[in-house]
Amino acid sequence: MTDSSPMQRELDELSTQIKHYEALYRAGNPEISDGAFDELTDRYAELADALGITTTERVDAKPGADHTDGFVQVVHAVPMLSLEKLTPNRKDAQGAAMPLAEQLAQWVERRREDLELSASVELPLVVEPKIDGIGVSLHYEGGKLLRAVTRGDGKKGDDITKQVLRAKAAPAALKGVSGKLEIRGELYWPRPAFDRYNATLDEDDQIANPRNGCAGMMKRKDPAGLEDVGITSFLYTIAGSEGVSLPDRQSDLLGFLSEAGAHVYLGEITVVSDATGALTYCESYGERRAELEFDIDGMVIKIDELKYYTQLGSTGHHPHWGIAFKFPPERKITKILEIVPSVGKSGLLTPLAWVEPVQLAGTTVVKASLHNYVEVARKDLRVGDDVEIEKAGDIIPQVIKSVRHAENSVKVEPPTHCPACESKVIVEEIFVRCPNPSCPAQRLGRLTHFAARHAMEIEGLGESLVLQLVEKRGVRAPHELFSLTKESLASLDRMGDKSAANVVRALEKAKGRGLARVLFGLSIPLLGEGTSEDLARYFGSADALLDFARRYAAGDETAILVVAPEKGSGAIEGLARKSADVIFGALATDALGVIFEGLAKAGVSLEAASAKMSLVDGVAGKSFVLTGTLPTLKRDAAGDMIKAAGGKVSGSVSKKTDYVVAGDDAGSKLEKAKELGVAVIDEATLLAMLGGS
Repeated sequence: MTDSSPMQRELDELSTQIKHYEALYRAGNPEISDGAFDELTDRYAELADALGITTTERVDAKPGADHTDGFVQVVHAVPMLSLEKLTPNRKDAQGAAMPLAEQLAQWVERRREDLELSASVELPLVVEPKIDGIGVSLHYEGGKLLRAVTRGDGKKGDDITKQVLRAKAAPAALKGVSGKLEIRGELYWPRPAFDRYNATLDEDDQIANPRNGCAGMMKRKDPAGLEDVGITSFLYTIAGSEGVSLPDRQSDLLGFLSEAGAHVYLGEITVVSDATGALTYCESYGERRAELEFDIDGMVIKIDELKYYTQLGSTGHHPHWGIAFKFPPERKITKILEIVPSVGKSGLLTPLAWVEPVQLAGTTVVKASLHNYVEVARKDLRVGDDVEIEKAGDIIPQVIKSVRHAENSVKVEPPTHCPACESKVIVEEIFVRCPNPSCPAQRLGRLTHFAARHAMEIEGLGESLVLQLVEKRGVRAPHELFSLTKESLASLDRMGDKSAANVVRALEKAKGRGLARVLFGLSIPLLGEGTSEDLARYFGSADALLDFARRYAAGDETAILVVAPEKGSGAIEGLARKSADVIFGALATDALGVIFEGLAKAGVSLEAASAKMSLVDGVAGKSFVLTGTLPTLKRDAAGDMIKAAGGKVSGSVSKKTDYVVAGDDAGSKLEKAKELGVAVIDEATLLAMLGGS
């Protein structure tokens, strides 16, 4: 098989798509449903198997797949593995489809063989709903929550302790538990709370589904406001314990957790004696999904006797003590009437299918996402086709496959020119993009984003009003919004004096949002909400930031070393060199310079909400770890002082750490510092380095 074979080309295209969608998911802005992503990864695995691609060469085997810049990574003492799945696509040795009942029966039989159990020995199974959330590991000591960590890539995850505690998503303390426990489960967003939150957002800013929203919320660097969104948890297993007496069965373990105050799904589990009973309960439970206040995407079938778990062990991908039953998403057949490109604020052209109206998951569907033109070709989707679509919790349904080509169906080719401005498009790997920053569709998207809730939060300035401002008032750039008057707004469609006055007040209020919100609102490539906050905190003002950006873009070595020093991490938390090249390159352009100048003239605050950073020699660019109880300073206060001086504070000791600041009862971090030869200092030395602060 040569590298140019159709199978190899499809594998390469799938690899690019998987990396793209994984990156968007990690950034808290997922673009496709879990079902659609599973379809891509299943096809990738099928092709990789056929081509003989080794495990280490596969895209899904690479480490760090779920890390977000700016979050401290924590290694899981026991890997957080995914469960093996019962799947309707599985085939037997003769190539025939295997019924789910047969798959589950074979799985149970393999477990019996692994445990060397005779047919007369019972092997009870416990069946639990599979909450559609994000995996979390919670570490308790003396009953108090010390650390919360995402599943990550299974081997290590991101520390989200601040986010979990602020959201009250899991108990801050357990009742009657004095030893150490590592409890695992799912963080999730109940549907009523999710709907209430989504109702506060403009249509274009609404979150696709509760799972994606929960993932994004838990990756907010600033946890302020999370206490009001309603995210919570279901906890279901203990991965490690010390000094705690635990039950012998999984079904009893849930009762133990419930008595300790943990959130568990105790009332909806069942214990059965065999595979038939387990599958029957799974299928019957699926009929109740619409009644629940939270999303579930399947059921989990586990061996009930916990003593068998160690003996059963695991593969590198999944444990042998459990298997997942996935509910099929609701699907309907409809016809593609038209496939048109939609132009986003970054210039990305995304094919969108307009379909014959069909009722799906309680709503009337008239359009469905096709993701990109490579997917259109791979699925051979044509105008006029009868297609199968699904809506697995997403606002915009996905086209799954074509079920029939009409005689007069029309193939769709990627556009060569932007439909909004006629500019010749560019192709970047599998994506088609309009390169014209003055494109009216991009301009509309950028202005709408600038006014959105997480950016400048200009209430009342949604897409429909922005469109009128572009077409009827000639607004072209964000700073021009602030010159709008009550009179200029009141005469627009569906506006009046009261609505116009409200928008003017919202614009005035937005002027004080600060530099971080301005930066995020400007739709700069790779500049998300968290990095905007980091840049604002580091530079303090737009003037300092833009001056640095111009020096960085010009190749000033001093500026580059701030981001990528020869030793250790850069001074700007979470900013990697590749991202910095894009971000500072954009900030150095004349076009953004004009916008910043216009914002300043309009009276928009271009200062950071926090005090401006004052770099201190010997601290700036250095990495510090704080451990133990300091004599006079709280660790948070000491960390803020280090950051204000240009240093970086990390939660774990590594070879890249420059200093460990140790107080009383420093513990394992101090030992790790000594082991690695990292410099250890006390509070007095730190204060001296900071200039006697």
